[in-house]
Amino acid sequence: CWEVRKHNSSEWCRFVRSNPDCRLEGGFLNYLEGVFCVFPPRLLPLAVTLYALWLLYLFVILGVTAEKFFCPNLSAISTNLKLSHNVAVFSLTSPLHGVTFLAFGNGAPDVFSAVVAFSDPRTAGLAIGAVFGAGVFVTTVVAGGIALVKPFTAASRPFLRDVIFYMVAVFLTFMVLYFGRITLGEALGYLGLYVFYVFTVVLCTWIHRRQRGEGLAPPGPWEPEMPTDAEEPESSGTNSGDYGTLLPVGLGPAPLCPWGWSWGTSWGVPSWGSPIPTHGCSSQVPVELVLLLTVPVVDPDKDDLNWKRPLNCLHVLTSPLLCVLTLKSGAYGLYQIQGVFPVWGLVTLVGCFLAIITFITTSNEEPPKYHCVFAFLGFLASAMWINAAATELVNILRTLGVIFQLSNTVLGLTLLAWGNSIGDTFSDLTMARQGYPRMAFSACFGGIIFNILVGVGLGCLLQMTSSQLVVKLEPDSLLVWILAGALGLSLVFSFVSVPAQCFQLGKAYGVCLILYYLAFLCVALLTEFRVIRLSA
Repeated sequence: CWEVRKHNSSEWCRFVRSNPDCRLEGGFLNYLEGVFCVFPPRLLPLAVTLYALWLLYLFVILGVTAEKFFCPNLSAISTNLKLSHNVAVFSLTSPLHGVTFLAFGNGAPDVFSAVVAFSDPRTAGLAIGAVFGAGVFVTTVVAGGIALVKPFTAASRPFLRDVIFYMVAVFLTFMVLYFGRITLGEALGYLGLYVFYVFTVVLCTWIHRRQRGEGLAPPGPWEPEMPTDAEEPESSGTNSGDYGTLLPVGLGPAPLCPWGWSWGTSWGVPSWGSPIPTHGCSSQVPVELVLLLTVPVVDPDKDDLNWKRPLNCLHVLTSPLLCVLTLKSGAYGLYQIQGVFPVWGLVTLVGCFLAIITFITTSNEEPPKYHCVFAFLGFLASAMWINAAATELVNILRTLGVIFQLSNTVLGLTLLAWGNSIGDTFSDLTMARQGYPRMAFSACFGGIIFNILVGVGLGCLLQMTSSQLVVKLEPDSLLVWILAGALGLSLVFSFVSVPAQCFQLGKAYGVCLILYYLAFLCVALLTEFRVIRLSA
């Protein structure tokens, strides 16, 4: 499809419509036809500008949906499953909650973007570029920024554990790319490795807590729990338990809802007890209003569990309707039953009936006994929102690649990686400024383990069928190998240099990481524009 710009502008539309390679998989809008058929050639810059603004807003939609709707319902589900939130309580379920539910909540946009990108071989490079690109960005720019903002002593055992697991994950991905395919066993191996990582975290934490209980392991700078030494003072008005709903320290995953630390809410949705001040953001209001009307939110911390009788009854209708209209970009919702009645019409009738029954059998003051069902409904509805936004995101990035003749890999390691990492960046740096750099640093190396193992493993697994148990992942350029090598080298650098500094990280370490990322970015762009290339 890249060849379209080489033709005369009068032939662009016909070329796009007749070329099978220009078909976009899924999505509600055909961006290629929009830019080459709807807009005249002289207005191409205007089309690109509008697409860029829509791209930014798609990242806002992903962030708002994950932070204010997906994460709260995920937490409510974990509460119903009796998984503790409080890190201060020495229980086995706390680390399990951290490396599963917290990681899933924080990594939802990344994983959904990877799954959507892997669904089409033409956009698989976006997924590889985003997974590796985000890894390089977070482990260099974000980790280096934390060291620059507040020098600190890193938690040694969690750091070494997470870096080793991440290096293994990168090596596995490197081998998959080398052989150009991923089999069913290898895809399951990715998911199995994450399960083993979860088991390791739980086991190590349990052993450490048992040693502390017997007086064999006094608290030190390496312990995974909330640091209470003088190096990391508590902010006024908070205590160490306040972070229990956000991050089990040292367990790996980034904060559950980083976007919430920048944007407040006035819709009665839980604010998660964050110790960091929130500020309003007018750009998110339209999408948040639509989300509020289509996605229920259950808050276990409130006496009424966030039960809003009229609104929740409306959700009984709107949430299932949203799901059928976004699944496969509305293909299932528009399907005609017996060629007469559409599926969305049937869902509307059933939803109206159930909404009336719910309204009649409930009261405004007390939530019904089955209110926990709304958490699962909200989880499903918000997941469908994230999937729909990720599909549009991938399609618009592919369109920009065709317009500017850029590979999917470079778009993945830049725009998609930066967009998916912006929440982690702001939340981790803000956490460091508030006096918790150790917590933020642990998040850098732990959270991305979930993204690469589950993103690649689940993304490829969902593309396999009973007749095709192999997914081809052929690198489309030298850039993929540079990207994989850069990530591996950055991990080796931290793995060697951090222990060499006795885990005391200062500004020199931060400067080195940021300079490394800038050098990597220069090499990547020079490779993309063929200034650097392999000889024949």
